[in-house]
Amino acid sequence: MIDITEIRKLCDSESLRWTNHALARLIQRGISTDDVVYALENGEIIELYPTDYPYPSCLVLGASTNNEFIHVVCGIGSDELWLITAYYPNPIKWSSDYRVRKEG
Repeated sequence: MIDITEIRKLCDSESLRWTNHALARLIQRGISTDDVVYALENGEIIELYPTDYPYPSCLVLGASTNNEFIHVVCGIGSDELWLITAYYPNPIKWSSDYRVRKEG
């Protein structure tokens, strides 16, 4: 099971692996890699995806370096943290605290 302590440890040990998809989306969305790492180091897991392939993954809610809410999807495999995507959550799709998806 993925836990936030494990994610934080992998951030500290330079075990980050950035997918091409993640890097492309960061550029499109104006999110820096520093924002992603900061969110992972200070955030909380709000959803788990244990059956994702090739590694179990999760959704982390954190804050950017500018204190904006940010969601980061990452997976853990072979002592590496794979960054899949990151985005600013849409208030139309998320609860006011960005922790729970709205219905529909």
